[in-house]
Amino acid sequence: MDDVFETTNGAVRGFRAAEDVVAALGIPYAAPPFGAARFRAPRPAPPWRGVRDGTAFGPVAPQSAELPGAPSWRPGDEDVLTVNVWTPTPTTDPLPVLVWIHGGAYTFGSSAQPDFDGTALARTGLVVVTLNYRLGFEGFGHVPAAPRSGFGSGPDAHVSADSDAHVSTDSEADVDFEADVDFEADADAESDGTAPPDNRGLLDLVAALRWVRDDIGAFGGDPGNVTLAGQSSGATAVACLMVMEQARGLFRRAIAHSPASPFHTREIAASTTREIAAAAGCEATAAGLASATPQALVAASDQVVDAYRHDPSSGSRHYDPSLFAPVLGGATLPVDPLTALAAGAARDVDLLLCHTTEEYWLLDAVGSCAKLTTHARIDRFAEDFGLAGDVVEGYRSARPGAPVRDVHLALFGDLLFGEFTHRLAEAHAAGGGRAHLSVFDRRRGGADRTPVRAWHCADIPFAFGNLDDDRLSFLIGGAPGPEDHELAHRMVRAWSGFAATGDPGWAPVAGTTTRTAHVWTPADQPAADRHPVPDRALWATTDFPVLRP
Repeated sequence: MDDVFETTNGAVRGFRAAEDVVAALGIPYAAPPFGAARFRAPRPAPPWRGVRDGTAFGPVAPQSAELPGAPSWRPGDEDVLTVNVWTPTPTTDPLPVLVWIHGGAYTFGSSAQPDFDGTALARTGLVVVTLNYRLGFEGFGHVPAAPRSGFGSGPDAHVSADSDAHVSTDSEADVDFEADVDFEADADAESDGTAPPDNRGLLDLVAALRWVRDDIGAFGGDPGNVTLAGQSSGATAVACLMVMEQARGLFRRAIAHSPASPFHTREIAASTTREIAAAAGCEATAAGLASATPQALVAASDQVVDAYRHDPSSGSRHYDPSLFAPVLGGATLPVDPLTALAAGAARDVDLLLCHTTEEYWLLDAVGSCAKLTTHARIDRFAEDFGLAGDVVEGYRSARPGAPVRDVHLALFGDLLFGEFTHRLAEAHAAGGGRAHLSVFDRRRGGADRTPVRAWHCADIPFAFGNLDDDRLSFLIGGAPGPEDHELAHRMVRAWSGFAATGDPGWAPVAGTTTRTAHVWTPADQPAADRHPVPDRALWATTDFPVLRP
């Protein structure tokens, strides 16, 4: 296969990622979402002349995070809506396609992270696509509707990603945090295109899937056999796309690792907008927010997060402040995925789910979540999240003598990831779909088989087959050993088999998930090393998804 590919918008030259794999990076799937396109649904990418260089990842979405092995965002980076493709060579028949959505709390991350390299998966006979999409306020912030002649009508209504437009830094801006918002009018305006839509990041993902439909054939992929996959917030985005009308027919299978349970009502999203606008020193209106640079809104969001982190009395957001989540109730996402899946909204889409057994230990290790050191604080945690007292007592009883920290992390991990994963599987099965469930519980690693954590994100280097990159040693607990490579081989094979045929190698869920989860462990891990299995009956009185700010 030639390393030049002809797409709808122009030719792109890739490079040999391996002897038998060609990669092409940084291909635009939509126009830069700034200037007049800011806070709007994605627009078509402009065509180009000549052969575009595809040897480097595109810029990342506006964010303040600096992640190992990945580029950082710089003010002025605008072409942030790009895809990357890995394809085996040579190819004859069209191949199954796997499209990957990165996580990062809808706030940070990119497709350039080293754990997402598609080479190993491509070697199994898949065409692998990864992508960037709008994050933070640009992608998930609620922008109120404005008079039809207001938003975007004046010469100063929009600023680009590198604009030096003045933004006040007065943190005491006059913002009414109890202001009434006409959400019905907002929804009508969103539907007819006169208001900025909620969930713009999700709409970017729809645009990327349409690019796959139209152009993946040039890379040897089958547009009729697409699997959409993601982890953490990326996995929740997968669940949302399964039930979004705009994405119907664009993929036939879905993989969701550690989907995050929080969603926001429009009221929560509007309140968050007012907080961010106050920190940015602008009005919480369409015109006011458009006058603030992307850099200013990133900085303001970080300021709001920091305030929650240092205020134990601030409610559920204090424990691991995250400002953004999919917004329910508008034209893009009328209802939450659990409700829609149970009603059969995606019964024709096969679903593969996984969560790790020690999800929140990673967030604790990187300093993201609050350190709870007394049982009184765990009780307050449960109260802030509306959890029944027997949930906390059940987790204490399952861990006699365990430190308070361990009880809290186990409880938080299952609240935000574990229980929601099970409920998605059960809802999809109840709605007539096929759902396969697995649990990642690797507790020993390296050549010396020392204890490691089966924490958030630890499963992804295994599923992508990327264990030997030194930049990933923290995630997987050090250098891998032979048993780790064997586990990675099994997980890569499961993803590849599911993407090709819908069968990962074990039976789908039938009713409850209690006895049907496949457990990923190294072959030499003793059964005694298994993480305690939570009593799911404890969660019976807890509503999901989590609708807490």
